[in-house]
Amino acid sequence: MKTGQPETGTVLKKQIEYIYRRTKRMKSEVVILSCESYEEELVYSTLKKGIALLGGWETFLKKEEKILLKPNLVRKTEVERAVITHPAVVKGIVRLLKEEGYVHLSCGDSCGVGSAKKVMEGTGMDQMLEDYGVTIVDFNEGSTVSYPQGHTAKEFFLAKPVQETDALINLCKMKTHALERVTGGVKNLYGCISGLHKAKGHTQYTNADIFARQLIDLNQLIAPRFCVMDGIVAMDGNGPTSGDPVKMNVLLLGNDPVAIDSVYCHLVHLDPQMVPTNVHGETMGLGTWREENIRLLSEDGEITIQEAVERFGNPDFNVDRKKQRSNLWNRFNNGFLRYFQKKPYIVTDKCKKCGVCVEACPVEGKALQFKNGRKQPPVYNYHKCIRCFCCQEMCPHKAIQVK
Repeated sequence: MKTGQPETGTVLKKQIEYIYRRTKRMKSEVVILSCESYEEELVYSTLKKGIALLGGWETFLKKEEKILLKPNLVRKTEVERAVITHPAVVKGIVRLLKEEGYVHLSCGDSCGVGSAKKVMEGTGMDQMLEDYGVTIVDFNEGSTVSYPQGHTAKEFFLAKPVQETDALINLCKMKTHALERVTGGVKNLYGCISGLHKAKGHTQYTNADIFARQLIDLNQLIAPRFCVMDGIVAMDGNGPTSGDPVKMNVLLLGNDPVAIDSVYCHLVHLDPQMVPTNVHGETMGLGTWREENIRLLSEDGEITIQEAVERFGNPDFNVDRKKQRSNLWNRFNNGFLRYFQKKPYIVTDKCKKCGVCVEACPVEGKALQFKNGRKQPPVYNYHKCIRCFCCQEMCPHKAIQVK
């Protein structure tokens, strides 16, 4: 895909290849493997087993292709907080690719705050990538890519490296999410949208249902080749940046991000149908959430979802399991019924008055402001608030909760 507006033939070719990969098997294969720490050799050997179970890299990639690694690098923080994809997982994938002769590698993300390189600093990821000759790319530059066949979104402002790559590997993190309940394989590709255009998307797609549909369109346009979910230490509670680290001790691998997200849901005792990206991912043809259409592989052979839950599941994982409101309710979400929806609020004694939340708000005129001066926390205007929870996601002090 070339810089700027891509050639129609190139986009169509990638989409045909993607549809073929999605349909050549009746079932989507997901590998689930135990991995109890981020010790580098353990992560490497576990990933090696998983890729072998899926037929090896040659099943998904060609040696001459330019390959872009897309970890979750939402913002700079300590690795131990489980906010970003762990460097050991990224290193394991890089090492395995290099060993098999894949040399055209790059890595990047459209971070909520700062550049990918800045987020990597202090984690060791930047030095590791440099040592392996992997280019760290900036997602701040991009252009509009037309997608007329999209169900909900007809165009996306994609980062330049995403447009220029031949194949993308999705390195996502197992976390909760205030808007979509969970963030995993499908949601991670929202970071392929350049810079401030991510915030703009929240003003266009203003509830979990329609936001999920545009995420499916985005995944189908980009057509990622492979997905790895870092669930060794996940995040529950007030995710995706202010939650609590929780050991899940698993790595999930495959080429169906919907199936991977569905397996994740089962492990945390969340009905996959309660996650909009799962439901729309199936109806729109991206992948499957249905248990009967997923072939789950472990190092001991094929296992059932129930066996995986018994072995790796965590019923105490703190995730929103409340039933969704009806479609009729969702249609009125911009009216008075919005007042009954969950909303962000500031925990006063944690707020540092840094203003990151105000800056992150995508609403024109801002839905929260320093109405009482900078010595007091910002104040929400819930008439304007679209419940995108960008403020909560970007708060560096865990000072914004959602209820």
